[in-house]
Amino acid sequence: MTHKLWTAYEAAAATGGMLCSRGGDPNRWEAEEWEAQGLSIDTRSLKPGEIFVALSDVRDGHDFIEDAFKAGASAALVTRPAVNAPDGKPYLVVRDTMEALRDMARAARLRNFGKRVAVTGSAGKTSTKDMLRHMLSVAGEVHAADRSFNNHFGVPLTLARMPIDARFGVFEIGMNHAGEITPLVDLVRPHTVVITTVAAAHLEFFDSVADIAEAKAEILTGLMPGGTAILPRDNEHYALLRKRADASCAGTILTFGSDPAADIRLIEAKQGDDAQHVRFLFDGKEFGFDLGVPGEHQAMNALAAFAAACAIGAQAGPCLEALAGFKIGAGRGAQIQVSLPDDKGTITLIDESYNANPASMRVAIELLGNAKRSAQHSAHNGGRRIAVLGEMLELGETSATLHAGLAGPLANAGVDLIHLAGKGMAPLWDMTPQAKRGAWCEDMKSAGESFLAAIIGSLQDGDQLMVKGSNASGVSKIADAIRALNENK
Repeated sequence: MTHKLWTAYEAAAATGGMLCSRGGDPNRWEAEEWEAQGLSIDTRSLKPGEIFVALSDVRDGHDFIEDAFKAGASAALVTRPAVNAPDGKPYLVVRDTMEALRDMARAARLRNFGKRVAVTGSAGKTSTKDMLRHMLSVAGEVHAADRSFNNHFGVPLTLARMPIDARFGVFEIGMNHAGEITPLVDLVRPHTVVITTVAAAHLEFFDSVADIAEAKAEILTGLMPGGTAILPRDNEHYALLRKRADASCAGTILTFGSDPAADIRLIEAKQGDDAQHVRFLFDGKEFGFDLGVPGEHQAMNALAAFAAACAIGAQAGPCLEALAGFKIGAGRGAQIQVSLPDDKGTITLIDESYNANPASMRVAIELLGNAKRSAQHSAHNGGRRIAVLGEMLELGETSATLHAGLAGPLANAGVDLIHLAGKGMAPLWDMTPQAKRGAWCEDMKSAGESFLAAIIGSLQDGDQLMVKGSNASGVSKIADAIRALNENK
């Protein structure tokens, strides 16, 4: 039996909208009853039985109402009858569909009695959210977005989709301007908030990283009274975050990191063949667990997620045991064995292609540097460390300096060959030694195919290939194409 999420009258009560269906006469409306299993803002991913919310953003959702009903929408949330609206289909008519979506989000929160966690940070938001969802699933039903729905429409959409009986809700909240987190966290009203880290990201819209820290600290303003704030103790802006947490309504403040003063202190993250073993101290006791993804940064994300899980009442043991089976999402560090064309051998793809800023780029480069060369290979005979890096966007006047600044981490990581994509990578190209220069593509739209061909043509058996860049740089297509080599065998 399909779970009922919204009835027509519940949605109407939440939004103050009018239930009706359109006949052949656009001025004739008749009341309709229906129920829905979800909500969607995109007809391409809409599932049968979902409400289609006709938002007006880059494109007007009212232009796709016909497509929505063809895809099986149970109803459409609209502000007006569309020209292509099919006769006899049910509608919920409101003054503003975006505000109506927020109204449904508030109603979904108020009718649910579970615990909610909100996660923000300059990097690691989605991984931490996914780890937390994975851990909490051993304790009860968890509601969280499958994708990185962390913006002005993604957060209310995720909240409006929350089942009435979910025991836990986990929400990712992002921003690229000051003031964006406040209205989103006010919708969620979490019992626990997590700030994963603060780093140089979206500097085009901020005067300093300290201003970014202030913007991230906005998540504390929506915390439920007496709730828990979880902060990164190692971060250079910890003092600012702590000051804002102390001034909030938090009843408990927990810190994580490798700093001796951290409440949850990382002792070791030791990489094994299939997982890394992590040891940490908490409340005077030592704990250990296996984590199914590599990288010390992921160990830190796991500690933040563990802190949040404990804060909302989950048992520590089962949560830690669950992490051994955790698998990272696409573009966030998954390591995949890929067979090269013409039986030329096998490489390891380290897919870090989901977005980038200077901090996450350095972490990804470090992850590549820690990749073990196999016994039968060396840097001169396969087994090379190769980086495909796309430009980082929204860095403003600091862009050239921050791109050039990646030269040091690449050298320290022992990267043997470097391919670059995007005009913003010009300063790094200039800093790259001639012997390590691979291909440089200034525009993926016009030269992406030749760039990909050059990368594939350079690969040898045993190579470790890492792909990283801002979403708009287009390098995720490189990772997709490399992964697809397995499907073409």
